[in-house]
Formats: sequence, structure tokens, C-alpha cells
Amino acid sequence: MQLTPTTLAITIAAALAAPAAFADTTANWQGSLIVEGIYFDSNKDEATHAEGEEEAHEHAHLPGFPAGGHDHGFREGLHAGHIEGVVSGNISDKLKARATVGILDTEDGIETELEEAFVETQGLGKGVTVKAGRFFSDVGYLSSKHNHEWDFADTPLVYKGMFGEHTNDDGVQLSYVAPTQQFVQVGTELFKGDKFPAGNSDDTVGAATVFAKTGGDIGTDHSWQAGVGHWRADSINGREGELHEHERADGSMHSVTPSFSGKSHINSVNALYKWAPNGNAKERNLKLQAEYFQRDEAGTIAMLNTDGGIERNLNYDGKQDGYYVQGVYQFRPHWRVGLRQDKLGSDNQLTQVSGAAATEHQVEATGLATEGHTPKRNTLMVDYTPREYSRLRLQFNEDNSTPETDKQVILQYTHSFGSHGAHSF
Repeated sequence: MQLTPTTLAITIAAALAAPAAFADTTANWQGSLIVEGIYFDSNKDEATHAEGEEEAHEHAHLPGFPAGGHDHGFREGLHAGHIEGVVSGNISDKLKARATVGILDTEDGIETELEEAFVETQGLGKGVTVKAGRFFSDVGYLSSKHNHEWDFADTPLVYKGMFGEHTNDDGVQLSYVAPTQQFVQVGTELFKGDKFPAGNSDDTVGAATVFAKTGGDIGTDHSWQAGVGHWRADSINGREGELHEHERADGSMHSVTPSFSGKSHINSVNALYKWAPNGNAKERNLKLQAEYFQRDEAGTIAMLNTDGGIERNLNYDGKQDGYYVQGVYQFRPHWRVGLRQDKLGSDNQLTQVSGAAATEHQVEATGLATEGHTPKRNTLMVDYTPREYSRLRLQFNEDNSTPETDKQVILQYTHSFGSHGAHSF
């Protein structure tokens, strides 16, 4: 379990701030357990296994994008999925808290992660809210949502390329909702910055964001929301990528690990539209959603030997971007069908200290080679929700995120026990 002193200190300090009120409000606390089962089938795995190689989906790498984060692909076959335990409630009339623990059964065993543990003000007035601890960023639309809130079984490729899997980090968020008829929210976040795409910053604040959202209703049938966000880390120090190994002509093995130091900036835009006849989403409804992210990185990539020594330095100026667009239509009560398209792009410039362009092998060793490939994916899903807390989903992916086309079938079952706070718009 990843529990940092920062998170623990902030949480305990906030709880101790109102001990009398805590005793009076424990009745408001609620807990829930979200259980997920997954069956996954992939034609790429069949080919890979036939060659006797290891599982291909764990930490699958996107061409042109730096490797990082803590993304888990799906394992072949039937297995437990992403399990979430949630506890939330009021600490006082001005303070509430929430903690979420994620549990995942991987090939390496059971992994647990403290996804969120934060305190948040309520009713401060003037539209101001402060959140402190570990939490998901609001820099994008989907960035603040947990796995069980997604409309598809997996995360969009652009989120995987930009943030790994989750956008959570330890920090503080300040947001403001304007007293206007149309919804207008602006906010900023200051993070410790230890998580991808930041990493190992010497500064107290290693990453920061600003975001803005607006939206409203059009009559009784339509509602919308649009937003922009900016994420930045200006003092990344030694963000390591994946180990690169190859056999030399003399038969010896050569191993290096890329380590990036420099700055990384991400800009995002997002839009959401919902339709429900007469505002009754239980019968029929439509949800259209799209997000675009663009990242600029500049700095130095040190190629580290297995003993930690620097084999060489490369100057790095990288640009990566991508989007997803999706639509989900509930055509009758309990039944939905959805389509999604993902696409990524990159333009990475790598030069040697002498100013000469990096060789093809040097680019490959950094993990930033594109292999002349544009990652993309098409997805079709249908799900059935017999009750509010239970969902069965069947999904087909034509995954071209790597040069080899992977046709995937995912069967997902999700069930929620207990209760937790309502999902956001």
C-alpha cells in the first residue's frame, strides 16, 4: 500500500481539528465495496503464447510515448478485476472525508493502492472549496472518475499515454464555483509530483494544474459541459522509463534505462453532451463525450547502465497528443450500446550532445520510437444494468495501439455493495 507521510499527516491533522464534531457525525459515514470480474480474450496473446513468450498486456507500451505510470492491462482468461473499497462521511458540518483503496489481482500477486484519502470543506460560502490529501486531479473530464464510473471497461489510450492509469497524487486543490445561472467552476491543484509524468522533483510542489469548467441545461432534454485544463511539472529529476536490452554482435547483452530530467506540460480540452427526453434518463438517454490532450516535454535523457552510471546523454524535445471520442446510447431501460475511437500521435526530436541527430538505435533505447506507427483503437460495447448497483458489459476492441492488430473481447461484471457519494456530472 502506497501511503505517504504527507497524506497521512494531512488526513490526521484534519480529523483532529474537530474531535467533538467527529463524535457527533459518525452516523453519517457510509462505506461500499465495488467488486469487478473480468474475462479477457486477445488474438495477440494467442500468437505471443505460441512463441513461448511472456504475457504481452502487462504494462503494454505505446509507440512514441514515454513509458511510465502504473497501468495494468488485462490478463488473459477469467479473473478478479479492479476492486474498490470506499469509506466517506462528514467530519464536521464544514469538513468531510473520503478514502478509496484499490485492490488488483495481477500476475505478480495481489496489489493494493491507496487511490484517494482526502478531506474536503463543505459550506464555506462564496463558492470556495478546499481539498487536501491524495485525490484524482480535475485537469480533464475523466481524470477525476474511478474505474467503476467509466462507460467502457478500459481507460482511453490518451489517458494511458499521458498519465499511466490514474491521475491521483498528494496535494491540495482550491476550487471556486461562480454564483451564476450557468455553471462556472475554476480551480488549481498543487501536487507533490512523484507520479508519472512527473517524478523525483526536489521541489515541495512538483506538479501543478489549473482547470476551468462551464455548462448548463438547454430546455428539459439537453445538458452540456465543457472544460479546459493545464498540467505542468518544471523540475522533473530522473523519471525512469523501461529497461532496454539487446544482444551485441559479439553475443554480449547491452542494457540501458532512460532517465528523463526536464519539464513537462500538458494542455487539455473536453466536452460532454447529454440528452434525455423530458429529463427522464431512465427510459432513454444519450451521452456524447470527447477529450483532447497535448503534451510538450523538453530536457535531457540520460541513458543509465545497470550500475547506475551514465552511458550517454541525449537532448530531448518531445510532443505527444491524442484524443478519444465516444457515444453511449441507452435505447431501452437497463440496456446501453456504446462506440469509442482513440487516436494518438507524437513528434519527438532527439539529438546527441554534439548536436547530431540520435541514431535509430539510440531512439529505440529511449522508448520513444514510433516504428512508423500511429496508435489507434476502435471499441464497441453493450451493457445491461438490471439494478442500480449491478452491471454486465460485453466489449470488443480492435486495438492498433501497437503495430500488431489485437482483436480483444472483454466481458465485465461489476457489483456495488453498500453506498457511497453520488457520481458527478
